[in-house]
Amino acid sequence: MIKRAFDLVVSFCGLLVLSPVMLICAVLVWLTSEGPVFFRQERMGRNGKPFHILKFRSMVQNAPSLGGALTAGRDPRVTRVGAFLRKTKLDELPQLINVFKGEMSFVGPRPEVRKYVEKYPEDYAELLRVRPGITDIASLKYRHETEILGQYPDPEKAYVEVVLPDKIALGKEYIRRSSLWLDLKLILMTALRMSESGPVEARPDASQPSA
Repeated sequence: MIKRAFDLVVSFCGLLVLSPVMLICAVLVWLTSEGPVFFRQERMGRNGKPFHILKFRSMVQNAPSLGGALTAGRDPRVTRVGAFLRKTKLDELPQLINVFKGEMSFVGPRPEVRKYVEKYPEDYAELLRVRPGITDIASLKYRHETEILGQYPDPEKAYVEVVLPDKIALGKEYIRRSSLWLDLKLILMTALRMSESGPVEARPDASQPSA
């Protein structure tokens, strides 16, 4: 109850305060590449109910049909403006709408697409007991996920067999430790790391997944 009230109030205030920034981002996307301003993709939400996550479009039109759902390394589908939006995480701002609507929370396990959820049904049965979030422990660890996947010869296989199991483990850890204090801490850490430009983490070892 407190978590939902926090999400509702802060997302409403965030949409009001950040509306000029969001307008600028929308105009930049619209002026520099063909296609819609927003990227909408089905993700699996609380209790397995699907919803459409919102982002500012950072890739060329019809990007999923040109190379799948994952981006790795210097993906040529990413536009110049999109690369900036991704680096600064400004592409995630429209998810404030998802939070306001109750489809997401500020903090919670990141929502996944259906095909990856179906690969780990028992694990996601636990994770989807809560609302998915904009950020969580795994989001901080994998804030350079695109670059990390680019270190593997087969990014798709690496995501399914190495990165995703680690994300699932960290999502379960968040649920076990969940509290308003932890949420505030993760939100603050996310805000601080948005401005960081440090080195990309080494790729996780498949034989020793971190948790």
